[in-house]
Amino acid sequence: MTSPRARVGVMLPRDLPIEQVLPYARRAEALGFDELWVVEDLGFRGGIAQAGVVLAVTERISVGVGILPAGARNAAFSAMELGTLAQLFPGRLIAGIGHGMPAWMRQVGAWPASPLTLLAEYTIAVRTLLRGEPGPAAGRYVDVEGVVLSERPDAPPPVLLGVRGPKSLGLAGATADGVVLAEPAVPAYVAAALAQVQGGMPATDAGAAPIVVSYDVAAVHADDAAALAQVRPGLAYVGEPDWSPHLVGLPFAEELARLRLESAGPDEFAARMPDEWVAELSLAGTPAGVRERIAARHAAGASSVVLAPVGDDRLGSLDALAEVLPG
Repeated sequence: MTSPRARVGVMLPRDLPIEQVLPYARRAEALGFDELWVVEDLGFRGGIAQAGVVLAVTERISVGVGILPAGARNAAFSAMELGTLAQLFPGRLIAGIGHGMPAWMRQVGAWPASPLTLLAEYTIAVRTLLRGEPGPAAGRYVDVEGVVLSERPDAPPPVLLGVRGPKSLGLAGATADGVVLAEPAVPAYVAAALAQVQGGMPATDAGAAPIVVSYDVAAVHADDAAALAQVRPGLAYVGEPDWSPHLVGLPFAEELARLRLESAGPDEFAARMPDEWVAELSLAGTPAGVRERIAARHAAGASSVVLAPVGDDRLGSLDALAEVLPG
């Protein structure tokens, strides 16, 4: 496992108007972002399809898929799709795999009795096939034994796990090239997650640096207050039980949990959060202020910090977000 230089990426919103998807990708590349991450959420758009088209209309930018739920696709066919993209666009694809949101996966009948077992078998199988090796022995959920991809990339794309729990982060260290950390990814959370990933790495990889991609809702404005107001709705879910790992090390974690319980709903919770909390849980503010927060995430171990735009005009916001990029 090797870690690239500190990078800054941007997310392609899952509900961006379809006519803006390709202009958004081209603009992100033209502005100098290192990475563009597409989203696969149930009911929105497919990750592989989005990755293919944005790779085709750009020339330099790396494209990450965050994330492909393991229970939704056969491992061999996922490896074929990823391998095809990696052949067509060498060195520009990053593959994210994960459990998927439990409620969504249950909705489509694809939530296993042991999510950790499925993800482990799936990740090992996909990476094995992408290397051109015969599929591993059949497991509890994944059976691609002996399958070989005759068409495969010269260099397999990195495979990252989009996970958050300690066992899953350890699994990422054991089976993958790194992790994708959902928002909010404050520096303390990045550091804690990285330690858990490294704790799962085999002894032969001791000292290697896993890839760590962090997401955060973002807004850049000359006025701090305007930027904070823009990202506030994007933090409405913070404090729900599934997101508790993200609050590690925050001095206001207990107060935030209380506010969540006291609030009538997510909108009220987001509206009542103090500005200091919003600033800590996002990448919002002046260009200089956001650059400092990005640097803190890199210092904590993030290889790539990905900005997730919010508001009504996400395409238009790209120019403001790009003000935080190195000159």
